[in-house]
Amino acid sequence: MNKRIHSLPIATSACGPADESPDLRPVEGRGADEELALLAKAVGHPARVKILRLLARKNTCICGDIVDEIPLAQSTVSQHLKVLKQAGLIQGTLSGPMVRYCLQPRALRRLKALIGAL
Repeated sequence: MNKRIHSLPIATSACGPADESPDLRPVEGRGADEELALLAKAVGHPARVKILRLLARKNTCICGDIVDEIPLAQSTVSQHLKVLKQAGLIQGTLSGPMVRYCLQPRALRRLKALIGAL
């Protein structure tokens, strides 16, 4: 049986307009299981969880600010940001020579819905 969920509206993201449309994708089934595994893997490292919490607190960050907050090398932080970005949990926007990162609230809501359906 495929359950369907509706997401709640969210505020505008610092990196762009928020997507407030409901998410009607199933939260059970093979595709949902694969999606949950991908998202869970992305948040499966304490440094990536810390990055998500940092972005949630600040609403936007420049990569250098993230490095200042997390006691890891710049290259390591960049790798963690890459994993989070590939999973769709964050977005990076060029801002001059820097990249500004922000959360993707719709992806976080999706992760919450998938975990809630377990």
